Order: sequence, then structure tokens, then C-alpha cells
Amino acid sequence: KRAKVVVGEILGTKKLFDFVHDNPMVEGRYDVINPRVVGQIENFISILGTIEVDLSGQVNAETARGKQVSAIGGSFDFLQGAGFSVGGKSIIAMASTTPDGKISRIVSQLPPGSAVTHPRHSVQYIVTEYGIADLRGKTLRERAEALVAIAHPDFRAELSDSITAGG
Repeated sequence: KRAKVVVGEILGTKKLFDFVHDNPMVEGRYDVINPRVVGQIENFISILGTIEVDLSGQVNAETARGKQVSAIGGSFDFLQGAGFSVGGKSIIAMASTTPDGKISRIVSQLPPGSAVTHPRHSVQYIVTEYGIADLRGKTLRERAEALVAIAHPDFRAELSDSITAGG
């Protein structure tokens, strides 16, 4: 059985539209933003972006500096659906720092006023350019250590110190 890409909508170039037109590897579904539907797709992989993650694994994909900059959309549906899927995985992918490299996007605690888009218990994997943190079944300390390991090296000592300090 060949893998298939299931989509709710396609946005892009004419080349992309030509590729997906009548392509048996691409299935368009109007009902794809529903965790029960997503959960029926075997080996469903959800890859979501975010703004920041705290050391417990809470994900903020909606607010920056206390201001709403995006909405949850179908994000939680895909994350939850991947958890229901046999062989499914949910991945939060992010750069370890802001574009200028001055601020870590892995933080000891989410700042006041931040949204918790995905609670820590629902997050499986966090990925940065420094590696993968598998958070499944880990204690809070183990989660924090796994996230420090994929943080930008310039911020690891400070993040590690916050674990020791109880942050």
C-alpha cells in the first residue's frame, strides 16, 4: 500500500497545481480538520510550527510579547488526530532562536499572557536544528533536559540553570 498525502486545501504555484491534479498520491478531503477523521489515517504525521516552547513542553503558537499574532486553526485537531492514528506521530518543528539569534524560542516558562496552544501532555516530539526531543512518557525534569539538549548552544546553560532553580 503506497503512502498518500491527504490535504484540506492546496495553495501554491501552477507547478504545484499541475502536480496534484489527478495525482493518485494526493487525496483532497473537506473533512480533514477533524481529529476523528485524522485518527483514521494510519501513520498520520502532523508537523506543526510554533512561536515558543517551555521546558515542560507547553507550546505557544499564537502569541508573541503578549499580543495575538495567529490563531489555533486546525492545529490541535491535527496534533490530537495524530495521537489517535495507528502509528501516528505529532511533531512540533521550530527554529531554536528568533531570526536574529538573540532570543531562545525554548524558554524556561511561557511569559505571562502567552497562549498555551498545545498542553504539555499532548506534545510528542519537538524538533529544532539541533535535534529531536521525544517527550512521550518523560517526567517534567526529563522533558526539560531533552528540550535543553535541542536548544541553541548559547542558551543551554541558562536553561539548565533554570531547571536546577526549579523553573
